[in-house]
Amino acid sequence: MGKRRKLSIAIPASIVSDVPHLREKTSKVGLIGRTAAIFRVDEIIIYPDNIEVNQHEDMHLVATLLSYMETPQYLRRKLFGLKRELRYVGILPPLRTPHHPLNRKVKIGEYREGVTISKTKLGTLVDVGVEKPVLIRRKLSLGKRVTVKILKVAELVEGEIANREEIVEYWGYRVREEKKSIGKLLKSKRFNLKIATSKHGVPFTNIRKKMAEKWNRSATVLIVFGAPTRGLYEILEDEGLKLEELVDFVVNTIPMQGTETVRTEEALLASLAIFNSILGIIG
Repeated sequence: MGKRRKLSIAIPASIVSDVPHLREKTSKVGLIGRTAAIFRVDEIIIYPDNIEVNQHEDMHLVATLLSYMETPQYLRRKLFGLKRELRYVGILPPLRTPHHPLNRKVKIGEYREGVTISKTKLGTLVDVGVEKPVLIRRKLSLGKRVTVKILKVAELVEGEIANREEIVEYWGYRVREEKKSIGKLLKSKRFNLKIATSKHGVPFTNIRKKMAEKWNRSATVLIVFGAPTRGLYEILEDEGLKLEELVDFVVNTIPMQGTETVRTEEALLASLAIFNSILGIIG
C-alpha cells in the first residue's frame, strides 16, 4: 500500500464567535472534530482571521477542545487535568477511531497511544489504557504522549516507540494553532494542492475533472474555510491579497444554497463529503 495522501484543513479562530456560551462553543467544536475524523483529516489548522482583534483566547479554546477529543479517553485526565475550557466536554461526541480502542487487552503488533508514567532500570513505563503498563526499553521524559507498538505480551508487556506514519489505519488528526495570517499560510510551499471554499467560487461540478487530476498527483492537500461572518475573499482583503492568486481552486460545494449563509461547520461537512465521494479522500 502506498503512502497515503496527507489532508489538512484550515478553519478560522472565530469559528465559535457566533455562539455566546461555552456549552454551545463546545458543541460546535464537537461537530468539527467528528467531521474531521469521519473523513480522515490528518491536520486541523486554526488560523487568525481578524488582524484587528486578539484571537488568542478563541484559538486556544478551539485547539484545546479538538485536541481533547482526539486524545484517547484513558489518557485525557493525565494529559489535560482540570481546565476551564473543558467544563462541558461531557457533551462532546466520541470519535470511535482505531486509536480510541474500547478493549482492555493488547496483542502483539497492535498500536496504542500512551503516556509515559515512570522510569525503571529497564527503561520507561507507558500507560496504554490496559491493566499493565508497557515497558519501553528507552529512557523517555515523563508525562509525554507517545505512540507504542506492542512487541511482547507476557508477565511483562513490552513495546517500542512507533512512528504514526507507519500505521495503515487512520490514526486521528493533529491540531495546530497558526500564528501567521491565512495569506502567509497559503503562500507557503507546504502543500501541493490548495483549495478554497466560497459561495462565490466555481461550482464543483464545473471543475471536478481538473481538480481530480491535480488531487491524484498531490501528496499534501489543504482545504481552507472562511469565518461565520466573513468569507475568505473578505479575510484576505485585510492583507491586500486576492484569493484566486493564492490557491489552485476556489470552489462552491453548495451551489444554489437555500439559506443566506452556510456555517463553517456545515460547509466543512458538505465539502468533505463531496470531495470524499468524488475524489477519494478515504481511498
